[in-house]
Amino acid sequence: MNVTVVVHDHVALAEIELCGELIIAASTVAGDRLSADRIDEVLRVERADGGTGRAGSAPAPARAVR
Repeated sequence: MNVTVVVHDHVALAEIELCGELIIAASTVAGDRLSADRIDEVLRVERADGGTGRAGSAPAPARAVR
């Protein structure tokens, strides 16, 4: 008896996709590292006030992932 079971871990797949997007973004940067703002942009992070990235030199506000 052949039984095939397919399991999809949607959280793991989403994390793998985000890692891939970070790797692609990092491969295009001219310097040594991605800026914190660029990382936030790639990971689609938004501030609690609805903006994206970091605001000036103020401490990073609470953020939620879209």
